[in-house]
Amino acid sequence: MESTKRTCTCGDLRKKDVGKDVILNGWVHRTRELGGLTFVLLRDRYGITQVVVGDGADETVRKTVESLKSEYCIAVRGKVSARSEKDINPDMATGEIEVEAEEIEVFTTSQELPFAIGEVRQKDGTIVIPNEDLRLKYRYLDLRRDAMQKNIILRSKVTFAVREFLTNEGFLEIETPTFIKSTPEGARDYVVPSRVHPGTFYSLPQSPQLYKQLLMVSGFDKYFQIARCYRDEDARGDRQPEFTQIDMEMSFTNREEVLDVTENMLRFVFKKTMNYDLPVKFDRLSWEDAFDFYGSDKPDLRFDMKMQDATFMADLSDFNAFKAGAENAGKDVERHKRSGIKVLVVKNVADTYSRKGIEALEGVAKTYKAKGLAWMKVVGSDSNNTSLHFEGGISKFFVGKESEICPKLGAEHNDLLLFVSDEKWQTACTALGAVRKQLGKDLNLYNKDDEFHFVWIIDFPYFAWNEDENHWETEHHMFTLPQKKYWDTLESDPGSVKGDLYDLVLNGYELASGSMRINDPALQERIFEIVGYSRERAEKAFGFLVQAFTFGAPPHGGIAPGLDRLVMLMCHEESIHEVIAFPKNNLASSPLDDCPSEIDEAQLNELHLKCAI
Repeated sequence: MESTKRTCTCGDLRKKDVGKDVILNGWVHRTRELGGLTFVLLRDRYGITQVVVGDGADETVRKTVESLKSEYCIAVRGKVSARSEKDINPDMATGEIEVEAEEIEVFTTSQELPFAIGEVRQKDGTIVIPNEDLRLKYRYLDLRRDAMQKNIILRSKVTFAVREFLTNEGFLEIETPTFIKSTPEGARDYVVPSRVHPGTFYSLPQSPQLYKQLLMVSGFDKYFQIARCYRDEDARGDRQPEFTQIDMEMSFTNREEVLDVTENMLRFVFKKTMNYDLPVKFDRLSWEDAFDFYGSDKPDLRFDMKMQDATFMADLSDFNAFKAGAENAGKDVERHKRSGIKVLVVKNVADTYSRKGIEALEGVAKTYKAKGLAWMKVVGSDSNNTSLHFEGGISKFFVGKESEICPKLGAEHNDLLLFVSDEKWQTACTALGAVRKQLGKDLNLYNKDDEFHFVWIIDFPYFAWNEDENHWETEHHMFTLPQKKYWDTLESDPGSVKGDLYDLVLNGYELASGSMRINDPALQERIFEIVGYSRERAEKAFGFLVQAFTFGAPPHGGIAPGLDRLVMLMCHEESIHEVIAFPKNNLASSPLDDCPSEIDEAQLNELHLKCAI
């Protein structure tokens, strides 16, 4: 072939191109023979085009096509022809045409594949996904799969849309350092030894937090960065040791402006990349209401099943589990004046939800420290409350009380009532909230018209009491601004203080966390003292930031949506591994290149290190 440079991609050709001479480059997706014809599906990231070799083709072409196997990388020169009406494939963008091959050149061959690149389905239609470690070992092959190509392409589009929106809003993209001073807060730092400064170490940033605040002091009032961040966390879930966030900070601002900018950015991104219209304003919930109604500070609001207060039921029977929850209502921690008896009314499932299913839900509740999951079913006519009665579970304790209980809870015939009672309000909420989340999956309660449900969680507690170490600590980071109405009582009543901070939740996942920041050195020092940071320790860790605040620091605040998680949810995936080109596995290692790995003695000596293992 005189030239192998492609003239179009495998997704370009349409019926209007019939008669054109073209050159295609790509990978052999599949071959098949039919009635003396050989068909080759040629694939690149833009699509698939069918190539056909007939009996009349040049002998060299026929021999070459007979040798082709999956994932051979080839060039094809040929003429575009129209498929007959019966051969049109409506499921392919190029399904009205095919290319009659006149020349084929094999760039490279392929060994036998460790797994199929094309989609493999079981008889029930379930897509077969290869073992994850195998996928990660051969990630370059895994990335050829259609699903992965679509995910990575969408990620690129989302990143570009973020940059486009924020730049148009006057934000400046500014890079912050990757090698920074270690400030061991939250997760563990990844540290990097310095060769030229023996015995000292850099840290990889868990976030650009301190530097973006310094940029506000520097006068750059609108900053953003597609920031790479690093956290040395224990293996759990789909956390990654390195991840990406959309880091933003603004000066001379307030919470409302930060929330508005974030909402506008996400509306722009969804419309630009998916042609999906998000609501003009996102829902808002206080932290306490989120726990009280949904049992979580990251509730999934795609279905409406609120938890309710069942404290009144403690006075209707001698059921001991309810007595404890009622007696301790409001005594959990001073800031929580809520009941320790929570109930879910699960509509119209009493006749179908099995005892085994309820026991499985109890297992979920116990995982979150509940002592158990009480239940009973509502049966009988609901034309009037006197005809309803309870069955199963704890129903014997509430015989004859149906007319007092059902109207208050909105319970009707065939409803299932699920209860958690605990001395601690937050334990009861969290445990029953986990049950609610499981029910959403089990019963497929999600609203199909509410594909992406955002909600802001606001009014978080600023401090949390660490019972193990017997001191207060901040719920988020120490640079969060306490709401102004609590400034006079920070030291005298830390438990009641709420922070000027906010989380953005999407479909039950925390997508972003942000806050207004402290810009007053004296207020910052008060926070250090409350959490037990000595002046010396604070100076050593954060002295450069506090010093910067003494030179006219503006009021400022920001937020940092997680790019990996955002794209994961947009792609309807369940793991961020599916939207990162080269992720680590759940043990923070890479089967692809076997990192982390040992380094040789010479490198250790250069870094003035000795390996203790």
